[in-house]
Amino acid sequence: MASLDYPESFRELVKQLRRLPGIGPRSAERIALWMLRSPDAKPDQLAGAIGRARETLRTCRLCGFFAEQEECALCRETAREGGELCVVETATDILPLERTGVFRGRYHALGGKLSPLDGVGPEHLRIGELLERLGQERPKEVILALGADVEGEATAHYLAEIIAPTGVPVTRIAQGLPAGGGVEQADQVTLHRALAHRRAY
Repeated sequence: MASLDYPESFRELVKQLRRLPGIGPRSAERIALWMLRSPDAKPDQLAGAIGRARETLRTCRLCGFFAEQEECALCRETAREGGELCVVETATDILPLERTGVFRGRYHALGGKLSPLDGVGPEHLRIGELLERLGQERPKEVILALGADVEGEATAHYLAEIIAPTGVPVTRIAQGLPAGGGVEQADQVTLHRALAHRRAY
């Protein structure tokens, strides 16, 4: 006697949903059931939105953020001061910084970080484009807003070295205790940086 299972079309939908990051078999099944049975799901609209996004979204030629034209809304913003250039690892790092409302300069997403073990070298990142922008825009400061892991530190060090000959000052975002965090939960590296980069209160 054959074991009972969902129809082939449903299994295919679950299989495709499982390809999404962070979606396991049970989650994929629940999402598929919701999409097919809930009156709020509107799967045709979802499919249309995915198709339109795939068709219209591109990478901004300047900063690497998401755009529907050659340049993104941030790079087209004429009121933006642009005196500082903030370098981030990926395009998704730009919005959290922008939403703080503190930074009014321009951004440059590298598209990753140096990771020799994974075969990611300088030629795989948007470092050439960064150097080209430095020559054209001549910012008054380059801010490295990269991760504090080993690869992020290596990338920051590499960038500082290759930017030095241009004469543009390079800074690194401060690192320390997160808001709401206590000293007892912090690791030694975080505490070291918090102490080393302390400021007057």
